[in-house]
Amino acid sequence: MNGAHLHLLLNHTPILGSLFGLLLLLVAVVRRQEVLINAGLITLIVAALLTIPTQLTGEGAEEVVEDRPGVTHALIHEHEAAAELSLWAMEATGALALVSLLARRRSAARAPLFTYLTLAGAVVSFGLLARTGNLGAQIMHPEVRPDFRAPTKSRAGDAE
Repeated sequence: MNGAHLHLLLNHTPILGSLFGLLLLLVAVVRRQEVLINAGLITLIVAALLTIPTQLTGEGAEEVVEDRPGVTHALIHEHEAAAELSLWAMEATGALALVSLLARRRSAARAPLFTYLTLAGAVVSFGLLARTGNLGAQIMHPEVRPDFRAPTKSRAGDAE
């Protein structure tokens, strides 16, 4: 297993974890179900923690793919910059989720505020992580690049 393989094994976890935590927390807040709110907050904390190893394996993945045909340093740099921003946003969301969880356990007056802030952070984090994932896919998958043009198949009888 090389650095790229390890990164590929991990990279969907923060995206899907933040989406699941966001949706769970949103439904829980709308329904005002404390148990589900806590589950959503814990999910976002776990997603934030899993974002760290995903970020740390990015450098090893870069070393594996950087000299491959079609891979440009511009694509890698754009993905790296997006990943760093996503990391900080997700870690802030995870910290807010932890503060919210602790405030809820203490029945603090500001607990709902922290929960709403966490929900807003989860929306931002998921959006940034999804963008980062898309940029990462563009590194090795030219078919997802905005400027991609599929090669046309020549039909039998067409002049080549």
